[in-house]
Amino acid sequence: MCRNLQNSIVSYTRSTKKLLRNIMDEQQASLDYLSNQVNELMNRVLLLTTEIFRKQLDPFPPRPVQSHGLDCTDIKDTLGSVTETPSGLYIIFPEGSSYPFEVMCDMDFRGGGWTLIQKRIDGTVDFQRLWCDYLDGFGDLLGEFWLGLKKIFYVVNQKDTCFMLHVALESEDDTFAYASYDNFWLEDETRFFKMHLGQYSGNAGDAFRGLGKEDNQNTVPFSTSDVDNDECRPACLVGGHSVKSCSHLHNNTGWWFSQCGLANLNGIHHFSGKPRATGIQWGTWTKNNSPVKIKSVSMKIRRTYNPYFK
Repeated sequence: MCRNLQNSIVSYTRSTKKLLRNIMDEQQASLDYLSNQVNELMNRVLLLTTEIFRKQLDPFPPRPVQSHGLDCTDIKDTLGSVTETPSGLYIIFPEGSSYPFEVMCDMDFRGGGWTLIQKRIDGTVDFQRLWCDYLDGFGDLLGEFWLGLKKIFYVVNQKDTCFMLHVALESEDDTFAYASYDNFWLEDETRFFKMHLGQYSGNAGDAFRGLGKEDNQNTVPFSTSDVDNDECRPACLVGGHSVKSCSHLHNNTGWWFSQCGLANLNGIHHFSGKPRATGIQWGTWTKNNSPVKIKSVSMKIRRTYNPYFK
């Protein structure tokens, strides 16, 4: 009886070991299959990551950055005598700036060398911005943009330089006008980039100085909705209405407002779908005694001593 019991135990043990081996073999096979699946998945992830990284490196056609210089006039003077200098994107590093930055250079208008500081075309870029945006700049240099108060300051305040400002205007009925000012410069950030303008020339009228003392925007600081530096203290009278903030009156855009003045080239575009928008303004450009409705505008600066432009 003991021998039969012993044989049964041995047989049971062998059966159990075989069962365990079969179970372990099945588990190993499952693990091997899962391992192969994980490896295949990892390979796919690696290929996908590589493809995404490659596309991130070149998501759009390359932007044509041409050269380096202190500003667009400096680039034109340096390169213009030895090679054709096309309009386009350039990197400049003005004296006094702690960093280089990209600008759009107009190398065709009146001999070239112009650094664009603002451009409005169709209202696709929102100019209802706070101080920090107007300080650093916003938009697309290939379309609508504001270069930034700091960058403009660095360009026009280089030593032994003098810059002129050219404002080009286009109306909704496709007529053109302009206003130019020699000796354009800005005071520093502690003085909120107070603007200074020299002598006016053009056919659009001197809207910066306006028609009366209260209109004069020359020698006034820059204002935004959150940093109010206009001359409405505590309020001023505009069109028979009491106004406490010129920026608020002009749909929270930023500009060199006085009380509030006749010019605001950063106003809401007429095509923005906002019927109460004040629009881009240059109040001295009139037709039939009414201000012309402005479709597009650009502001550009260049050194005035350049031999290509007298």
